[in-house]
Amino acid sequence: MINSTLRLLDSDTEASNPVAAAVDWKLEAACRGQLALFFARKAERPEARARREAKAKRVCDDCPVFEECRTIARANCEYGYWAGESEEDRHVLGFRVTAPIGLRARLADQEKRENKSA
Repeated sequence: MINSTLRLLDSDTEASNPVAAAVDWKLEAACRGQLALFFARKAERPEARARREAKAKRVCDDCPVFEECRTIARANCEYGYWAGESEEDRHVLGFRVTAPIGLRARLADQEKRENKSA
């Protein structure tokens, strides 16, 4: 799934084709070239995730292709931060991903705290 996501966002190959470039929304995306900001690293801590997503949101807020990006992310149940939404946000809105990373981590953390207090 990550490889398909990276292909969706990697528009360098389309940039060499002027016909594709004229119709490809990814070429206008404010996030172009900033993949690390929009996808969690392995074992990313919740605090780091919150900081990274806050930075990503600032990029998304002024993006000229915000709606196109959101439509693609929701339709394809994408992982990562797209158009101001994490996979957890999309999951809650009914656009289900297999295992929303933020939600899964938060539930595991909550379970640990409950087990310690019991």
